[in-house]
Formats: sequence, structure tokens, C-alpha cells
Amino acid sequence: MLRVAIIGAGIGGLTAAACLRRVGVDVRIYEQARAFTRLGAGIQQAPNSLRVLRALGLEPALRAMAFRPDTNRSRDYDTGAVTNTQILGDEIENRYSAPYFLMHRGDLHAALAGLVPPEIIHHDHKLEGLSQRGTTVTMTFSNGATAEADAVIGADGVHSVVREILLGAEKPIYTGRVAYRTVFPTALLNGLEVESCCKWWGPDRHIVSYFVNPRRDELYFVTSTPEPEYGIESWSSKGDLTVLREAYKDFHPQVRGILAACPDVHKWALVVREPLPRWGEGNIVLLGDACHPMTPYMAQGASTSIEDGAVLSRCLEGVDADGVADAFRRFEATRKPRTSEIQGASAQNTWMRGTTNTDWVYGYDAWTVPLAA
Repeated sequence: MLRVAIIGAGIGGLTAAACLRRVGVDVRIYEQARAFTRLGAGIQQAPNSLRVLRALGLEPALRAMAFRPDTNRSRDYDTGAVTNTQILGDEIENRYSAPYFLMHRGDLHAALAGLVPPEIIHHDHKLEGLSQRGTTVTMTFSNGATAEADAVIGADGVHSVVREILLGAEKPIYTGRVAYRTVFPTALLNGLEVESCCKWWGPDRHIVSYFVNPRRDELYFVTSTPEPEYGIESWSSKGDLTVLREAYKDFHPQVRGILAACPDVHKWALVVREPLPRWGEGNIVLLGDACHPMTPYMAQGASTSIEDGAVLSRCLEGVDADGVADAFRRFEATRKPRTSEIQGASAQNTWMRGTTNTDWVYGYDAWTVPLAA
């Protein structure tokens, strides 16, 4: 069996592992964290990524744990006037033969982790070095461990160590904006009625909120807020609620009510990278945010990583160690045009503000799209 090592056990890495195991690949995952945690974040899964998750057998579990909204509305920040209504629910499922789900990011991650045997996930393994000799890649880790594989996939996020080893050190570009986000019990709203899924568009900032389970007892929100002096990118940095509420004091009463009820919030810097000249070298390749990080304004970051996992498994199916390098180049050639287009569209932050063509995003099927020559 082809031996593949995946660096990073996030959504992209776990999806890739599950997809590769379907085609008979021997997978090992190396994760720097000592354990998984259920971070306070929501996630949207559109039909394009649901097709992948369906093939992995997760659709029934997701239908039970996720919120399936009827609409996604865009509103002016102060008056609340509707600028666009995207019809979801049955209509989008009938159009694209797959549903649109809103859920807790931790729930999706746990579902994906359940697809792979726990013994193939090696925690507390922070990558320090990579070396290739022939078709063998040797990995060294900060805990002193070493491992070998026929191929290595860098699914280790926007601050990818694999990317840095391959292409050199490069700081991500801070956009001057931060995202405040959290999930909290809707009981804290004290009866305030809120939209089930809505984006409030301000002149230079916005806030998105939605329920993350079918019980509607947890509400998620995330902002894009200008803070030019901030530059720390972390999933766990605490945000100041007073600063957050002040930043949205001119927004609609519904927004102010959500922020007033929120007991705690995290913040992280929104960063991007210049397009990479290549996604890999030899029998090493990058996947997901490690090679195509994007702003969250189309809710496609995780979805494109999930697509990556399916396409990569198709490229590696039936391949031996001698064919890995060509398979990885084929993967890059197949995926780069699409991810680049989504990166550019997301950066504009106009998605769904008005009437929007969704076919080119939601209609994509990672299992049937033609592979590059």
C-alpha cells in the first residue's frame, strides 16, 4: 500500500485521510495539538462540500446535528432593509441535489475524526523538518520522533510548516481586519427574536449570525472589523466585549442585542498570502489553507479544503510511490484554477450582498470534475 503522511488533523487533513483510505492508501496523520478541542466557531457547508461528505457516509449524522436554514438574508446595517434573500432549504437542495447546512465547527470536526481509526492520528507531533531521498520522505518532529512515508501532504493551515520548508519563510499579509466570533446559548437572548441566518452589511464592517443546530439553542456570530494595529493570528485569543460593542453601536437593534447577550468572544486577525508559485515539490504537496488561504467572506475556506481531499484521492488512486510526484502535479493543475477564482471572489466581499450566481460554486462536484492531463 502507498504510505501517505498528512501533517495537520484539521478539517482538510481529516477529509483527505478519509478519502485516501477509501481508495486503499495507508494513511498516518501527525497533529501538533495534544488533543482536539471544541472551539467556539460556526461553519457553513454548501452543496459542493456536502457531496464529498455524503460519499464519506456523513450525511445522516450531519442532518441530525446541523441547522438547515430556509433563507440566508443580507440586510443594511442600520435600517435592516433587505438587500438580498438567498433561498435555501428544499429549493437549494433540489437545485444542487445536496443540502446547505450550518453547524458548529467542532461537531463537523468530530464527525470527520470519527471516520479514521484513532490510532493513525499522532498528537503532539509538531513538524520540524522534511527531507526527500528517492521516493521516501523523512519527517522529524519537535518531540524527537521521526517517521517515513512515500508521500507527505501539508494540511497544516495558513501558518504551514510544510509550506515554509518547501518555499521559504514568508509572513502572511495582515488585512487590517479582525474577526470576533463565538457560539453562545440562545437562552441568553432573553426572548430577542433574531434571524436564523443573516449578514448585516455596514460601510466598512459586517457581522454574520446563524443558528448552529436544529434545536436553535446555540447562536454563532462572526464579524469583519477594522483594527489596523492588530496582528496576532490565533484561534484562541480573547476579544474585548466593550471594544466589540462599541464598534457596532450604530448597527440595528437586533445586532446590538446579540452583542449585548454574548458572554465571551474570541478574535483573530484575518490574513491572506500571495499566490504560491507551486503547491509542492517531488512527493510533498500542500492542501487547503496551506496553499490557498482565503478570507471567510464566501464561507468556502473549509469547503475548498474538503474538495481538495476528494480530488487528491482520485489523483492518487492506484498510484505507487514512483507515480506520486506526477499525481501531485495533476492535483495542483486540477485545483488551482478553482481555488484561485474563489480566493479572488471572496476577497471582494460582495458575495450575496445582492443577487448572486451560485452555480459555479455550489454546482461543483469534486468526484466527477475532469482531472487535469
